Amino acid sequence: MDNLTEKIKARHNRLASFYDPLMGAMDMMIRKSDQEKLFSLARGKVLEVGVGTGRNFPFYPVGIEGVTAIDYSPRMLEKARSKLHQSRVSVTLLEMDAQNMAFADQSFDTVVTACVFCSVPDPIKGLHEIRRVLKPDGRLVMLEHVRSENEALGKVMDFVNPVFLNIFGSNINRRTVENVQAAGFAIEKVEKFNDIMRFIIARP
Repeated sequence: MDNLTEKIKARHNRLASFYDPLMGAMDMMIRKSDQEKLFSLARGKVLEVGVGTGRNFPFYPVGIEGVTAIDYSPRMLEKARSKLHQSRVSVTLLEMDAQNMAFADQSFDTVVTACVFCSVPDPIKGLHEIRRVLKPDGRLVMLEHVRSENEALGKVMDFVNPVFLNIFGSNINRRTVENVQAAGFAIEKVEKFNDIMRFIIARP
């Protein structure tokens, strides 16, 4: 890993113990029905990138072939292991960097991410890796927060972003829809839940 990735990984390791309470604010922006909608689109062999503490385990739909869930923070994965019983399907947890995945090309039918690409140090590189491991008829499904389209609020997010990056290892002003396109995906749908939350469906 490069230095920036190591720094963000270290921050996430430190945050693991109180990550779930911290995500309470995010829960106010993401309805349970939105999370259920995200994971209801999962088919076949599923990869969750950035599993964190396993907060999404209850949403995996019955009938998929199984889930491989990765995170580069071993402390986050420790927390996730304690929640495996909440999943109705088989889940394999692996410590792995989304920017350099060890999977063979075209390994997965579906890749899901939920509030992850604010933290991937090089989002284009991470998205290129996702595109590589998706099957040609596979699908990327994302629920991500992005820079506000309101120019005044967007500038505020740009100004305070270094604080969030240094404390939490996340960027609050990412242009993730544009990044998905830049990585070569064909976007099928972008749904705007609110000013900063986007539901994205894309094909490799």
